[in-house]
Amino acid sequence: MRHQEFPPPAPRTGPLRRPVFAAALAGVCLTAAGCAGDGGPVPGAAPQAASRAASSSPSPFPTSSARRPSAPAASPSAGATSAHPLPRGPLTGRTVVIDPGHNPGNRDHTREISSQVDIGTGRKECDTTGTATDAGYAEARFTLDVSRRLRTLLEERGARVVLTQDGDRAFGPCVDERARIGNKERADAVVSVHADGSATGNRGFHVILPAAVHGGAADTAKIVAPSRELGVRIAGHFLRVTGSAPSNYIGGSTGLDTRADLGGLNLSTVPKVFVECGNMRDPEDAALLTSAGWRQKAALGIAEGIGSYLQR
Repeated sequence: MRHQEFPPPAPRTGPLRRPVFAAALAGVCLTAAGCAGDGGPVPGAAPQAASRAASSSPSPFPTSSARRPSAPAASPSAGATSAHPLPRGPLTGRTVVIDPGHNPGNRDHTREISSQVDIGTGRKECDTTGTATDAGYAEARFTLDVSRRLRTLLEERGARVVLTQDGDRAFGPCVDERARIGNKERADAVVSVHADGSATGNRGFHVILPAAVHGGAADTAKIVAPSRELGVRIAGHFLRVTGSAPSNYIGGSTGLDTRADLGGLNLSTVPKVFVECGNMRDPEDAALLTSAGWRQKAALGIAEGIGSYLQR
């Protein structure tokens, strides 16, 4: 059945039932070299496919736990933030940072994005260009569109939303700055939106969770557990709303992937995950990712996962 097409939201300006098991979204930028959505491989590190460790089977939809107090408001960051009065809703008082992976302008600034930045466990590229469908629909366009839709949905629920970039920068930001934006905002949750670029036949979505990392400026000890809960909830709602299956090639069918080589996660001091919404190089997944109607569903699935996490 053809998806209903929704018009793209203005740059500034709500199901299918299947068994709910944990699935997640990874932030990898895929190229022939297998670079990550947060920069290429750390020099000397094993290839991505070999370095990804499937996490233990997560519990679907955590039941209930104590609600966290809202973080104090922070001064505006370099990111694009909610610029209009917000309605009161279930997420009033909460701050969410959305990180649209890559940037459409990165391809014109290869020298700048190739500069190395410190990610705690080593050094990696500032950013990467991201992948694209065979027909040329760029991951950077996809991530920005889904992120804007996601912002609208979260703002309708009362959340204050900050984007790390809103098509308002020539390139980047670098992965370390993306992490700093979430940290400076004292975000209750940060989600980095991506799409994968693996081989044909590799399908589905997955969520990347931060590993326990301690080195240099990186120390994820306090965010590993809450980030996992955020990721599990997003994965469950993404599955329910979009009908897409968890990845058949990453995460051992759990849809969750834990990684220690992504600066955007390593340098975060607040709960954060990456969501890989599908594989742009697979024709079936590409048909979904290029559908405006499906992108609206993807944004809704992520929004409901974030809301479930923040209202727990």
